Amino acid sequence: MAKPYPETQPTRSQGTGQEAFKHLPRWYAACTQPRHEKMVEKHLRTREVETYLPLHREIRRWNGRRAEVELPLFAGYVFVRLPLAERLRVLEHPSVRSFVSFNGCPAALPDADIEALKNSLAKRSVAPYPYLSAGKRVRIGSGPLEGLEGTILRRKGKLRMIVSVDFLQRSIAVDLEPADLRLAA
Repeated sequence: MAKPYPETQPTRSQGTGQEAFKHLPRWYAACTQPRHEKMVEKHLRTREVETYLPLHREIRRWNGRRAEVELPLFAGYVFVRLPLAERLRVLEHPSVRSFVSFNGCPAALPDADIEALKNSLAKRSVAPYPYLSAGKRVRIGSGPLEGLEGTILRRKGKLRMIVSVDFLQRSIAVDLEPADLRLAA
């Protein structure tokens, strides 16, 4: 059976423990200060660190004028590819706060996930969207139930929402498109 990430498997000479992975280049998500992603990415490229900063285009208005700007798709994050042993090259930048970590260890991202992200962004236009998970309170933004608030449930791959209508003291279940929902304040 093939291993899921053959390019990240250590060789016999490198050993088999956590130590072996510290010297193989892998993708990591570096957390940045707000609105510093482009500056961090540019600086790391000059230090010869492989980076990836997915961007999307958005229309903004300033003083009555419209301008198209490129913004990070994942605000506050820059993807970097380097051996874990060289992570200080990234952390030395004053706008880099940390790496996304689990149990105190930076979490490596599969190369295939970064490649899939790059390929999908090259083929279509994207925009960030709030992460809607079960239990979140949302407000319906369009349709006949516009303005009502409810709680999200996931069921059979569809987004299903329970909407509580306080003045009737009743609840209903309705299938909605994620684009119809806004996070409740």
